[in-house]
Amino acid sequence: MEYDIAIIGGGPAGIMAAIASSKTSNVILLEKNSSLGKKLLLTGGGRCNITNNKPPKMLLSFYDKKNFLKHSFFTFTNEELYSLFDFDFIEEDNNRIFPESEKSIDVLKGLKKHLDNVDVRLNYEVTEIADNFIINNKIKAKKVIIATGGVTYPQTGCGIVNFSLINEPLTKIKYGLSPLITKEDLSQIAGITLNNVECSYKKSKVRGNVLISHVGLTGPGIIDLSSIISKEIDYDILDNDTDLSCEINIDLMPAISREELKNRFDEDFQKNGKTQIKNYLKNFLTNSFIEYFLNRTNIVPNTQLSRINKKSKNRLVENLKRFTFEIVDFNKDLAKVTIGGVDTKNINPKTMESKITPNLYFAGEVLDLDGPTGGYNLKIAFSTGYLAGLSASENINCP
Repeated sequence: MEYDIAIIGGGPAGIMAAIASSKTSNVILLEKNSSLGKKLLLTGGGRCNITNNKPPKMLLSFYDKKNFLKHSFFTFTNEELYSLFDFDFIEEDNNRIFPESEKSIDVLKGLKKHLDNVDVRLNYEVTEIADNFIINNKIKAKKVIIATGGVTYPQTGCGIVNFSLINEPLTKIKYGLSPLITKEDLSQIAGITLNNVECSYKKSKVRGNVLISHVGLTGPGIIDLSSIISKEIDYDILDNDTDLSCEINIDLMPAISREELKNRFDEDFQKNGKTQIKNYLKNFLTNSFIEYFLNRTNIVPNTQLSRINKKSKNRLVENLKRFTFEIVDFNKDLAKVTIGGVDTKNINPKTMESKITPNLYFAGEVLDLDGPTGGYNLKIAFSTGYLAGLSASENINCP
């Protein structure tokens, strides 16, 4: 069977590429799962943080490769994305956008309504792309768009590695937006949230909530910091080389400087000498975290403030401003995105077409593109997918 365009991968980028290209072209969408958008349904905790509503120029500042993304973001704006749906959206903190129903299935249904002119093939795994874009020795296309996603969340069927047969250089593939596993067993304090703290690795800092899990740390602050750590460490998932051993610090009181905290302690300890330290720290820390914090700081929880010497007081200040965790690994099964992919140096940012293979396009997470949490990664998928589909459908009958 012959088509103008074959799109491989039925996630957000592939669906959007099909929507854009099917307006003027004969399109087939190939998905190896039994349904489209499996990973889309998981985003935002099932609520689907569909995009981020910051103005385009500000939004681009959150990406390492803002110059590459600029054309796609201005070609397919958030307003054009919203116009595809017959329901409203709500904006939450940090400009995160969700469907009013807070159900990702509604977003998927809304996108699928625009696929009436697309030949959608489910349970169709592409194992070969021969010369002249003959797929699995059955389907022939004039142009091909690869939108297969990354290698994280393997249960959703993503997989760059399947396309190593295509002559496109890959950058190192790494885990992104991942919870972190700690050396210390934190199960005794699992479920505690540290609100609005500042997480740091070397000179990099991220502000956000941290959730303590049974195996380590998660939450927005940790998730975003994990990508920074991943990019700095030399490893490659495809080489099975993911040894991670590092130290991160958490400023539990980022709004107060060390000097201000020390002065406040001096004043309060003198005024409230009979108060036990475990009760005093309720002014600074969530109650359920205090005993663990004091044990790590080597101070007995029932100690009265008047009995805490200068050395111990300084230790309290230091740990409030620089509480350390030793990290031993990424929680790989929960990594939300893939860092790395098809090298964007070989992709035309104004069309998403390969500079190596004419008429071959790439979109979404399969590319070496990623952003922080908050709708930034779906924004990449939708915008690059739309641009790839639009570009591939142009001059479709030209040699």
